[in-house]
Formats: sequence, C-alpha cells, structure tokens
Amino acid sequence: MLQLNPPLPLDTPKGEGLAHILIDYGPESDLYWTVFINATGEIWTFSNRDVRASKNITLGRTHPQSAKGEPCATVPMRPIAG
Repeated sequence: MLQLNPPLPLDTPKGEGLAHILIDYGPESDLYWTVFINATGEIWTFSNRDVRASKNITLGRTHPQSAKGEPCATVPMRPIAG
C-alpha cells in the first residue's frame, strides 16, 4: 500500500477524482486505486483496468479513452430526475 503524495487526478467510472492510495496485492493481481470523487466526496477503490489518467493538455493527453477505446464519460451516481 502506498500513499500518493501528491494525489493523482484520475477519470473513473464514477467521475473525476484524486487517487490518494495505491494498493498492490502482488504480481497476480491488478493494482487498486483508492480515489476521492470530486463531485460527491465519495471514496471508491477501482482496479487498474477501470481508471485512466485525467486530461492533461501540457502532456498531450487531450482525450482520455476508456479501456474499450471510447471517450471517458461521467457515470451518474443516481437516476437523473426528468
């Protein structure tokens, strides 16, 4: 387990957030990122395959993509009232 200092901005299935902890269970397991979600303050842990580095124009990362090659989109936490 590693506390990230500074935290890393990540795109997750729950929206953008800051990763504060990285958990490594060993060579036969995914890395796990503990992320504080910006919009809600919720704390979630995601496997490595579910997160992407956030947009960073300076580094040329202008359109982060999901694992399936689709642009990352925010997933609503609750149903959207019509």
